[in-house]
Amino acid sequence: MPDPHRRLSDPRELNALAHPVRMAIIELLSVSGPLTATELADRLDETPANCSWHLRKLAQHGFVEEAEGGKGRQRPWQVPGLGFRWDDEHSSGSVDERRAAQALSEVAMGRALERLHEAQQRVPDEPEEWRAAHSNTEMVAWLTAAELKEMNQAISAVLDRHVERLTDPSKRPAGSRLCEFVAWGVPTYFPGVEPA
Repeated sequence: MPDPHRRLSDPRELNALAHPVRMAIIELLSVSGPLTATELADRLDETPANCSWHLRKLAQHGFVEEAEGGKGRQRPWQVPGLGFRWDDEHSSGSVDERRAAQALSEVAMGRALERLHEAQQRVPDEPEEWRAAHSNTEMVAWLTAAELKEMNQAISAVLDRHVERLTDPSKRPAGSRLCEFVAWGVPTYFPGVEPA
């Protein structure tokens, strides 16, 4: 299984990934395994030439690599690792790193929100068991910095519980579907509400 969660800090790496087509390529290779530029183009409604160009840019930074089999245009690509972590735009890194991290966060969250909207639109067409399993959660709480960090770590541990199922289809239970969880734990700012 690929190593999870490559840590990104170089602004050039962050900027290379902060593109909707490149992010979509990484997502598809992560959940579908090796694919050719033509297969990616079909799924993304892009041209094979455009996907090839983006694959080469991703390969320059080690985000993708050639997979076994195939030649030329039939050459499959794969991800060498599963997932990424980067410090958010409020980190103590350089100005360039913070800007690049913010751009990448905006692309990643934007794509996740698009998938959330699509899932919400499809809810009426889902079987009852999937409608009942579907959930959106939002909350605010008064926490210390230590409590916020602990909650974020606990949520990450829960989200990583079934990560091996992405790369090993034999571990997927019958009837399972690809599902997405998006979480962030950050201080929030309401007008007139000051820290305790």
